[in-house]
Parts: sequence; C-alpha cells; structure tokens
Amino acid sequence: MSRALAFAEREIFWPPADELIEAAERIRARLGDWPPCAVAWRICLTPPDVPRAGDLIVVADEQDHHADLAKWLAAGAGVIEANASGACLTLDGMRYALVGALAEDWLAAFAGFLDCGFDAHDALVLALAWRDGDEADSAREDAWPVDLARFPRIAGLPAAPAKPFAPCPERLGLYAVMPSAQWVERVLELGVSTVQLRVKDAAPDALAAEIDRSVASGRRHGAQVFINDHWRAAIAAGAYGVHLGQEDLETADLSAIAEAGLTLGLSTHGYYEMLRALHFRPSYLAFGAVFATATKTVATAPQGLARLSRYVRLLEGVVPLVAIGGIDLVRLPSVVATGVGSAAVVSAITGAQDTPAAVAALEGAVASR
Repeated sequence: MSRALAFAEREIFWPPADELIEAAERIRARLGDWPPCAVAWRICLTPPDVPRAGDLIVVADEQDHHADLAKWLAAGAGVIEANASGACLTLDGMRYALVGALAEDWLAAFAGFLDCGFDAHDALVLALAWRDGDEADSAREDAWPVDLARFPRIAGLPAAPAKPFAPCPERLGLYAVMPSAQWVERVLELGVSTVQLRVKDAAPDALAAEIDRSVASGRRHGAQVFINDHWRAAIAAGAYGVHLGQEDLETADLSAIAEAGLTLGLSTHGYYEMLRALHFRPSYLAFGAVFATATKTVATAPQGLARLSRYVRLLEGVVPLVAIGGIDLVRLPSVVATGVGSAAVVSAITGAQDTPAAVAALEGAVASR
C-alpha cells in the first residue's frame, strides 16, 4: 500500500478534513520510516457526540467546554486546548502545558508524529516545534525538528537552581550501572571511568556504607562515580555526581545538589521529559530505554535507535547524552553509530561469565566510534 493512501483510509481527523489529510500525508512522507502506530487515535476538530479512548479533542478555549471535560476524560479521550500562546494536553490524569508558537500546519504535523508512534504529549511537543514548509526542504535528510531553539517550553516549572550543576565530560564513554560497591570497585579496577551505583533496597546504614565505599573507590581511580537517587547520602559522601529520575524532580533539593558542587544526570524517556529536564540545566541527560530491559521497570515502550539518533541530532553540543536500556555487546555498535557520547550497560557486565573480557569488549566497541 502506498504511503499516499495511508491516512485516506483511516479516520485520523473527525470530522473528515481533506486539506488537513493532504497536509498530514505530505508531512508524514518526510518524517522517515517508523513502525506501525499501535494506537487507534483520531484528532477531533469538534467534540464528538460519543467520545472514545484514542480521541484527542481540540478546543480553542477549555472554559467553553468545562461541563463536558469530565465526560470526555472519563471516556479515555484527551483534550488539547490550543491558543495563540501554545497548547495544553490533558490525558490519563496528566496535564502537559506547552508554551510556543503554533504553525498553520501544526495539526497536520501532530497527526504525522502520532503516526510515527509517539505518545500524544511527545507528538504535541514535536508539532509545536514544526514550522510551515519544513517538509519542503529538500536539502535535509528528513523534516524532523532538530533545532532546539524552535521547540516549545513547559509552563509552570519551578526555577532552576541559581548555581549551575558541575559539568561532566562531553563523552562519558562506557557507563557501567552497578548494583553494589563491590561491583563498582571491580569495574573501576578493570579501567571503566564512568560508573553509577544503583542500589535498589538497603537499610540506611548499609546504603551509606555502600555509597562511601563506592565514592572512595572512585577517588582512588580518578573516575566519575554517580549515585542513583540517594542525593543526600551522595552529598554527604562527596560523590562526583547524582543521577535522578523524572519523579525525583518533584522531591529532590536540586539547589542543594548544585551548591555541593555535584554533577547531575537526569533520566528522560521522550521529548516532553527532555524539555522538562533541560529546564534544570543538568550535567547530562540519559535517554531510554533504547531497548527492552529486565533490570528496571519502565513505563514507556522501548524507544529504539531511530528515536535515539534524532535525539542525538537535536542535543549535540547542547548537553552530554547517555543511551540506556537493554544495551549489550551485540547492540552496542549500532547504539554508538548514532553518535551518542555514552552508552550505559548493566547486565552486559553483571551477567557476563568472564567479566574482564566483557568489559574489554564493551570498552573496545565504545572506543571504535
């Protein structure tokens, strides 16, 4: 089936809008090849009589439809309030408020990014980064937004710490995420220079001892040792850095981390979380999960190499980037080929029968770029 017929045979806009479908087809054709979208979504230009899951209802002023919002959301639909200052998506109990200019073709671009398999909040970010005529630029490999200055910003975020976080190397190389101080010591002795201690469950005293031991080992080897989640203990131990998830941004004292002179890494799983993380000016961003992983529960589906490569193109020279999730020796060369400056591994080391050989092979694959 030709790409020109793909949208025409689906109800992507309701009511049907031929001009929007044509624009969406034109834009989608310039976004590259992506796996089929698994969600049966439709963009509702007017509120449907019977909303359903997958509907994304576009309104000019949410207040005009206040009485209907609860009904639409209860049916599993999402609501997008669009106006001159940007757009706000409400879906699955979450609000995603974006400030930025809306291109004339933003709805068509939104449809195109949804068809590429992006969650609605990430597709909306990309739609606001779109500019009319982007799909007509034949000098570009594709029409993907890769100019960060054109992206929207997230409304309502608290101020970033006044003191910037300490910088880290632009390319962190092989990044070993280890479950204990003993593993941290082992990989440092094998020459790995970037390590994260990620202890899932430990009593406070045992946790402090693990962190102290890991930090001391990092100092002996002149390495960068990050502590996952436990930022207070990391500050107390004088760690090189802290790594936090998106959920930690609600509770962690980022100013205290910055004032202590620590570097900060933040996890991201898509464009909206990327914008949220960048607002706080972290030392690096981690993007994942690139592939399916059994070492950590991740709410989002595997992101894949195509998304990673575009993430790299967008953020190159802006902030160091770490790819994480399901990366092993077989997959590592394709990850490195995207241009990402670091690849994090877990079970590729801890599950190896010959740890020194595994580390040497992984280091060699990263260095081959």
